[in-house]
Amino acid sequence: MAQASTRRVAIIGEANSYSGPALARVMAERGHDLVLGDASPGLVEEITAMGVAAVDVRGTDHLLEAQGSARLVEAALSEFGRLDAATTATGVIVTGRFLNSSIDDFHKAVKGCLEVPYHFLRAVVPAMVERGSGQVLLQTSATGARPTPGAPLYSTARAGANMLVRNVASEVAASGVQVNAVGTNFMDFPGFLAANGVKSKEDRARVEAAVPMRKLGDITEFARFCAAFIDGSSTFMTGQYVAYAGGWA
Repeated sequence: MAQASTRRVAIIGEANSYSGPALARVMAERGHDLVLGDASPGLVEEITAMGVAAVDVRGTDHLLEAQGSARLVEAALSEFGRLDAATTATGVIVTGRFLNSSIDDFHKAVKGCLEVPYHFLRAVVPAMVERGSGQVLLQTSATGARPTPGAPLYSTARAGANMLVRNVASEVAASGVQVNAVGTNFMDFPGFLAANGVKSKEDRARVEAAVPMRKLGDITEFARFCAAFIDGSSTFMTGQYVAYAGGWA
């Protein structure tokens, strides 16, 4: 194990998509050394230019298998000698009515939306418990908070992940480790837009009309919201699920 860094160290899984790159920038601004899962091109150089260190762990394969999350923890401990915070986006979007679904659809939803959170928590939480402190934020989906027509299997798996977070948080609360979840929906992100058939201004207006706030969520704003859970500034909340969905959930 390397000599412990004098700065806080955070893992950002999925550092090549969704909130990952934006969160890496925000956490670097807040003085964290970073372990990045498959960082997007140029991100490591951008981060190090901000005066902090960053390690890019390649081949984590969207954390679909246990070794992807384990390698992120190993990198944090070997390169920096500590692990203070960890977050990752999770999930594979599975749509369609339940009556038209197959067991393969169900397995796909469970693997992407429930197994990935399990692998990530199973890797990062023990290292933090051993240290006696740490902050984990699992990014799930607001669909886990309410029935979701058109995505019942996805919604169900997401609900399971949210409950997993609450159970893990309860189990390790006395150790000084915080575990929370934030669930998104209606984010201005290519994957969401494609899943909802948004190809024109009219399509976007249709989707925005389903959001109480009548707009889509901004990824950079979301990154700042997430950072408050893992930047060390708030140490008295755990076992919570928060929806980030413009009032939809």
